[in-house]
Amino acid sequence: MIGVVLRIWTAVLVAMSAAPAFADEAAPPGPAVTNAVLPHDLSPWSMFLTANHIVKVVMIGLAIASILTWTVWFAKATELFALKRRLYRALARLDAVGLLAEAHGPDLAGTAAQLVEAALDELNRDPTASPEGIKERAGSRLERIEASAARAMSRGIGLLATIGATAPFVGLFGTVWGIMDSFIGISKAQTTNLAVVAPGIAEALLATALGLVAAIPAVVIYNMFARQTAGCRALVGDASAAVLRLVSRELDRDACAPKLRAAAE
Repeated sequence: MIGVVLRIWTAVLVAMSAAPAFADEAAPPGPAVTNAVLPHDLSPWSMFLTANHIVKVVMIGLAIASILTWTVWFAKATELFALKRRLYRALARLDAVGLLAEAHGPDLAGTAAQLVEAALDELNRDPTASPEGIKERAGSRLERIEASAARAMSRGIGLLATIGATAPFVGLFGTVWGIMDSFIGISKAQTTNLAVVAPGIAEALLATALGLVAAIPAVVIYNMFARQTAGCRALVGDASAAVLRLVSRELDRDACAPKLRAAAE
């Protein structure tokens, strides 16, 4: 993309340097043309106000994409930070208790609470079921809860990937359109004076700059969230394994209880 922009800019400079020579050969002698004065204000805001309507739409879209990127970053970072803290507390509690019912409580919330509730429901639903069947059904429900938690963690991150992949090309489209408009202006003005060419080229390149401003943070934030969500998914998997261990422990204890009573008698 950068190579395309450089080739376009090189073509513009070549046209600017070559056009005066041809104009001097073809034009009859006449009064000297007064040199145009470069505009004093070439700030980004001024270039946006004077840009072509299509280029303005591109710039506004890229600005909205950048705002969305930082909004997703703030919301998702807060969500993942809170989720990680809850999972660490849940893992510490699951490793400390000996029975699944002891782990269940009002301070256990979120995905860990769903895992414990699903396991307790399978344990109490059919007391006559075989231990192998209970473990299989409990494991199946825990896997679905893990998958649901993974989808919730990834919600909104796909938008960052879309912005990071498309924003540079949207900015390049604005640049190409702006340069086309600049060439049209050169043709109408019948001059390649820098005062005529420079503002349009600057406005066109501003679109590419905004595309990069929107895309680079989106890619960096997307990669950061990809690592964080992978860590959170691993914690959810650890919590699920801890719940399954408690289920297995309770089933073994219930199976051994009659034997222990018979031995005591």
